[in-house]
Amino acid sequence: MQNRITQLFGIEYPIIQAGMVWCSGWELASAVSNAGGLGIIGSGSMYPEQLQVHLQKCKAATKKPYAVNLPLMYPNIKEHLALIEKYEVPIVFTSAGSPKKYTSHLQSLGKKVVHVVSSAKFALKSQDAGVDAVVAEGFEAGGHNGQEETTTLCLLPIVKKAIEIPLIAAGGIASGSAMLACFALGAEGVQIGSRFVASEEASAHINFKNAVVNAKEGDTKLMMKQVVAVRLLKNKFYEEIQTLENEGAAVGKLIEHLGRGRAKKGMFEGDMEDGELEIGQIAGFIDDVYPAADIVAKIWQEFKAAKACMAAMEV
Repeated sequence: MQNRITQLFGIEYPIIQAGMVWCSGWELASAVSNAGGLGIIGSGSMYPEQLQVHLQKCKAATKKPYAVNLPLMYPNIKEHLALIEKYEVPIVFTSAGSPKKYTSHLQSLGKKVVHVVSSAKFALKSQDAGVDAVVAEGFEAGGHNGQEETTTLCLLPIVKKAIEIPLIAAGGIASGSAMLACFALGAEGVQIGSRFVASEEASAHINFKNAVVNAKEGDTKLMMKQVVAVRLLKNKFYEEIQTLENEGAAVGKLIEHLGRGRAKKGMFEGDMEDGELEIGQIAGFIDDVYPAADIVAKIWQEFKAAKACMAAMEV
């Protein structure tokens, strides 16, 4: 398939694996890229020395394009930028901040820059900052989320109407039919997170992968809006936060209870009770752990089948 996204990134399929903290290291990123999509290393949970190892291994494992997700509020961002330049990472997905500060610098190095947004307002700001494309992420998505709580199906046409640069959809996508729905609303690519958490190559702990597979409809909720909105799988930690919020706890109390390393404890170390388990609503649809290449192939085949089915329905 050829469109603005596949041409921009030099990939076969407009399927992008999200850069998720604690879940998307070099093994997952290289596997998705080798399968024809775009793999992303999630650098938000990595110290510079860790990112360097992942970049070295990813570059050795694939000759195809891959990317790094760079949260712009990350404290070691300058070290990360230096590593992205050193290892000639071709594509950078920025998030959690304004892309204006670094976009032109990255592009001067020959890199493509994509920014993740949750509203048309920030999509326009990103376009004005000169990014090559935007990811519009609906609030169904796992992890940190927009305060607007706009669903993907509402967000996409609003953003599409506002911008001219290519649009990538994210939030609640785990099948080819969902991908086709996003394309019908103006997207030219999809960014998928939760489905790739439940992959063999994801760096998530097997306990977390199994929890995702076993999740049912309604097992996630958007929490901690006073601090930073994040969608979590319900567990003991979730219940404690829920109680604090119901009691009207101050922001400081919520931050104190969140503490440090809570996401690592859950998603990477496998503590299903006291860990923070970031995953999207679509977890209720996911039923098994597959190799990343099989996930890419399955989504693409489903997309083509759904497209053919819709064409057959035309009158």
